[in-house]
Amino acid sequence: MDAYDCIRTKLDIREFSIEQVPHEIKLKVLEAARLTGTGLNTQHCRFILVEDKQNLENLAKDSTSGKWIVGSNFAIVILTDPKYHFHLIDAGRVIQNMQLAAWNFKVCSGIFTGIDKDSFKKDYDIPEELNISAIIGFGYPARKITGDMKDRVPLDSLIYFEKYGISKEVKNFNREQN
Repeated sequence: MDAYDCIRTKLDIREFSIEQVPHEIKLKVLEAARLTGTGLNTQHCRFILVEDKQNLENLAKDSTSGKWIVGSNFAIVILTDPKYHFHLIDAGRVIQNMQLAAWNFKVCSGIFTGIDKDSFKKDYDIPEELNISAIIGFGYPARKITGDMKDRVPLDSLIYFEKYGISKEVKNFNREQN
């Protein structure tokens, strides 16, 4: 799948089938994380791969917004170093690359950030100096999805030209550029 189609069709899901994701695909998702650029090339992000069903249940227990994670095939915890003021931007970049790499293989994902940090750090031996930036659950979808039904605000309502508040119809902008 080309990159644009991957972006255009990827959906976040929270209901997964029991079909197992092959180890090779998990490694590609992790490699996508490793290859992601970071501010100042600090490469400060760290990852915990969670595959064991009991550990997925612990993720759900430690969550305030991601109880669904227990149904995923595997999860990845993204840890960042908050001493870098851009650490959450880097986490977002990593998350997007992992999700797009997974979707390239028809593996879906969902993300959550609501956690009980004290329990989580204890359960997963997270060093005090690292931030638990997000948890992503991965797996094949429970039902067939295409991504063609995204409900998005039209581009005309989101884009301004040169200064905030200066609008044009995007289709007219395209004609002006040709």
